[in-house]
Amino acid sequence: MIKKYSFLVSPEESGKRLDILLMEKNPDMSRSRLQVLIEEGLVSVKGKKIKSNYRVKKGDKVFLEVPPPRVVTIEPENIPLSILYQDKDIVVVNKAQGMVVHPAAGHYQGTLVNALLFHCRDLSGIGGELRPGIVHRLDKDTSGVLVAAKNDYAHRSLAYQMKKRSIKREYQALVHGRIVESRATIDAPIGRHHKERKNMAVSSKGRVREAVTHFEVLERFKKYTHLRLKLETGRTHQIRVHMAYIKHPVLGDLQYGPSRNEFNLKGQALHAGTLGFVHPQSENYMEFSAPLPERIQSILRLLTQEKTQ
Repeated sequence: MIKKYSFLVSPEESGKRLDILLMEKNPDMSRSRLQVLIEEGLVSVKGKKIKSNYRVKKGDKVFLEVPPPRVVTIEPENIPLSILYQDKDIVVVNKAQGMVVHPAAGHYQGTLVNALLFHCRDLSGIGGELRPGIVHRLDKDTSGVLVAAKNDYAHRSLAYQMKKRSIKREYQALVHGRIVESRATIDAPIGRHHKERKNMAVSSKGRVREAVTHFEVLERFKKYTHLRLKLETGRTHQIRVHMAYIKHPVLGDLQYGPSRNEFNLKGQALHAGTLGFVHPQSENYMEFSAPLPERIQSILRLLTQEKTQ
């Protein structure tokens, strides 16, 4: 059953963003959920459809319709997985490029979670129905090492290590341009892009979070640079945003870089090569690595060949 709400904007509320005001009025609903309702035309001001960033005015009458929650059942799927390690507490996989980590709008099948439910069946419930066991994520087109928790104790332990920044996360990337510095640190806060809301951006305004990326050059080519990167923080799209910010976007990243590349690479040349953490139960340090996928290695071979000619 659709629930309907309406209210008048008070003088004290005048000037606030619509989505923020709605979140204050509906504390049980997330801002992202409310933004979806606005995009779907289920929120109106004075009878007109409006955008999330609309600044409300005194006397505005706001209408909100909330449809019943969609019942989503995440089914186990027999999808091949490269499992690097597993025990009763954790499972470590080498995620393939192109695989979405957890179900979301438009991706309720074929995700890593669907595959893990088939291969493991015992994932922690902390992430909720759509994200069981998921402690951290990799973008759809980023390949590499990822750990999932098989019980709540392991999930809390790994999440704590993430929060304390004690987990080792090393990536390799091939980026546009020749980077002069042998090594450097990008310390630049990241938040939602002020116009393209699906994108992230380096910004000093609005709701931003600290973001720190360290990198070192592995090899320079004529038009590209091969990097090893270490994450100190783990913001959405962090490496991709930071590299674009310093004018060296990741090769194949259509979202933050050029719309085309000479290798016709699909998906960014970014790989989570190493992941290290303390095991939740044994408390022993464990480290896992996955080699660069062939899609990136083949480009590096071509670039090396050009370099030696």
